[in-house]
Amino acid sequence: MKPAFKFQSGTVVSLPSAVYFHGSDGFKFKAVKYVLQLLTRFTSCLLFQISANAQTDSAAHFGDTAILEPITVTAFGGAAGWKDAPASVAVINQAQLQRFDNKTLVPVLNTVAGVRMEERSPGSYRLSIRGSLLRSPFGVRNIKVYWNDIPLTDAGGNTYLNLIDVSQLSSIEIIKGPASSLYGANTGGAVLLKTNNNNASPGPERRKNSFNANLETGSYSLLNEQLVFNHQSKKFNFSMQQSHYQSSGYRQQSAMRKDAVQSSLDWHISNKEQVSALLFYTDLHYETPGGITKAQMDSLPTLARQPTSALPGAVQQKAGVYNKTGFAGLNFHSVFSKLWSNTASVTINHTDFKNPFITNYEKRDELNYGARTVLEMNALKVKWLTGAEWQQNISNINNYENNSGTPGSLLYNDKVRVAQYFLFTQINIQFRKLLIQAGLSANQQLLKYNRISDSVYNYWQHQNTNMLWAPRLSVLYQVNNNISLYAVTSKGFSPPTLAEVRPSTNQFYNLQPEYGWNYEAGIKGAVWKNRLEFSASVYSFNLKNAIVAQTDSTGADFFVNAGGTKQPGLEIWLNAFPVKNSRRFIKTIVVSNSFAYQPYTFNNYVSGTKDFSGNRLTGVPKNTNLATLDVDTKPGIYFNANCNFTSAIPLTDANDVYAGNYKLFQLKLGFKKQFGKAILDVYAGIDNLLNEKYSLGNDLNAAGGRYFNPAPARNYFAGARVEW
Repeated sequence: MKPAFKFQSGTVVSLPSAVYFHGSDGFKFKAVKYVLQLLTRFTSCLLFQISANAQTDSAAHFGDTAILEPITVTAFGGAAGWKDAPASVAVINQAQLQRFDNKTLVPVLNTVAGVRMEERSPGSYRLSIRGSLLRSPFGVRNIKVYWNDIPLTDAGGNTYLNLIDVSQLSSIEIIKGPASSLYGANTGGAVLLKTNNNNASPGPERRKNSFNANLETGSYSLLNEQLVFNHQSKKFNFSMQQSHYQSSGYRQQSAMRKDAVQSSLDWHISNKEQVSALLFYTDLHYETPGGITKAQMDSLPTLARQPTSALPGAVQQKAGVYNKTGFAGLNFHSVFSKLWSNTASVTINHTDFKNPFITNYEKRDELNYGARTVLEMNALKVKWLTGAEWQQNISNINNYENNSGTPGSLLYNDKVRVAQYFLFTQINIQFRKLLIQAGLSANQQLLKYNRISDSVYNYWQHQNTNMLWAPRLSVLYQVNNNISLYAVTSKGFSPPTLAEVRPSTNQFYNLQPEYGWNYEAGIKGAVWKNRLEFSASVYSFNLKNAIVAQTDSTGADFFVNAGGTKQPGLEIWLNAFPVKNSRRFIKTIVVSNSFAYQPYTFNNYVSGTKDFSGNRLTGVPKNTNLATLDVDTKPGIYFNANCNFTSAIPLTDANDVYAGNYKLFQLKLGFKKQFGKAILDVYAGIDNLLNEKYSLGNDLNAAGGRYFNPAPARNYFAGARVEW
């Protein structure tokens, strides 16, 4: 009999016959001088963050996680090496994306200093760059995301990052700090996702047609599968991918299922014209167990939110999210002359969204479309970019009573329209070893809504921002060929998202855009024949009109402008090659460490009679340290490990409740070898080796003490990938 699992909603999903694994059970930093001591303390669990500088190896390991081609940073319109980009940019390549499991981006993005990705429950992600989780009870806010230079973030400020499968990406660039001068609304930064069809076949020789299949299973009835077809020719590259993921989940009401198809193509029409396209459709359903109290987490962490005398629980209400999204983007690059070129993109997507919640059942119909154009002049030591981006969101939102997972009587019927546009310009000037980059953008958001179901307020009401200006100036000085110094000053802004203007309370709130200035200085480079790479930066970001999440008595989220925040910080990344391209049994060893110190506090934050000024910023750990280790051997055996230390996290603005610190170990052992034209990769791994009881995504300022969303206990995975 085939194993199966059952969604709390009643849907039964059968799994194909396979091997299934099941979980067995269930710093204080005072001064910069202690950084070296801290890094030494964690040497025992150091691991890998792959170098952007490495060599190719014609021997056996085309897929070696430590042997990589030099990486080009494209952020802020550049085409420079990692050390030559005048910004704090982290690059994650395809080998890093595949170094753990293929289920989620969480362990991948968390290797980057200053970046924190959380998963409140399977499929429910939050992404923070330098503390931007403050306004993200769920989803991705305050960060602009692009995929192949096409905006993935919509005009309402929302990004459905959970629609993306890890295997669909070839690299990720993460810009840390405000990037509004070129990428519009954000104060946290920007994320640039890449799918590169030119890297479709990773073997020693690229073939015209190639196939890739991956099958993975593990704890909690996990089934994760991908099939990929790639075609390459002189002028045309094409990729088609299908993926399926399902899991019964660790907690009650936490099952997940996702089916996706994605296609991308590059057509080199001529030496001066290139067209690329990105299309995907994702059908996603995940259940939302909700937060529980500390006592419940300690006694039975698998519980979903429990019913009370006033409200039902998550299981009874069949709480969850249904998201069906179709997305299409087209990019056209034209070269007019040796000096001038232009890149233009258009995008359209539609989302059918349903969310049975504790107190209501929401249905949203979202249509998004937009365009972006960038005109570029490149003349010797001067590069100039100028352009515009425009996006439109049309949302029809209905809220009903939730009768145990079934929509009941209509409560609210709203129509919402959001338009967001910005104009930008940037110039790069090179003076020998000195690079100066200056940019400026002008931005505006136009929002209107109409509550059709209200006879009194049944008319269009407007919430438009003033013109928001966002300048940026950065300077980079090349000390020598290996080491660079840089400094950045930039202003970022972020208007309230649609989900904040109309949150889960189903009321409309008049919020002001948050904004602030960031000042940063850093050093990055490589020494000892590129055997040690490093980067370190210090910054100070002061945010005004900070948008902060609050929770009402029913557990519904709403938002307020909360004075400001002070966000000074320190980030250090080290990446070392103790063994590099050896001909012995152990071919390569890479150890890496990412450290972030974030002593953020509120500034001039008064709520009623309570003054929270000087309190630590809610939801942000003061210290995080992520160490990695990679070992690759000549026969093809490899080993990867992660060690994540996260300090205690304040869960309320009053700082009277904290989530405890935790240490998370993740291990993977595999064998990868080429057999003729086929490449076989067999692997197995363990997540949460120490069986820590922790919450990877807390509900901030939650009512009833329901702050905690317990992460899975020790769990296992195993799989195989074949490329031919």
